[in-house]
Amino acid sequence: MDIKINNNLFNVKCVLTSHDIQNGMMFRKFDKFDGMLFIMDNEDHHFWMKNCIIPLDIIFIENNKITKIHHNCQPCRTDDCERYDGFGDMVLELHGNQCKKYGIKDGDFVELI
Repeated sequence: MDIKINNNLFNVKCVLTSHDIQNGMMFRKFDKFDGMLFIMDNEDHHFWMKNCIIPLDIIFIENNKITKIHHNCQPCRTDDCERYDGFGDMVLELHGNQCKKYGIKDGDFVELI
């Protein structure tokens, strides 16, 4: 699936099941896709970087509008990892610093293609 933010196109892997959402980018690098899109219930969500191997930008989206961005979240190897909270029906993870690189900010529209 592709998504478009501010004329920037990203190929994303869609994650729907609770098992896949829980595992997310643990022990993975982006290889055949630019990001991971989590589609979930519209509520508060808490993400963390346990066992991730690369820094990520974590983008919370509600009704195709960015509600919050956590920039360049660093990997964590312990059980005491920082939590990144937000609200929405989707969460997009991109390589760390991609939001700053492409000028993506709160309030931007996300188009699913």
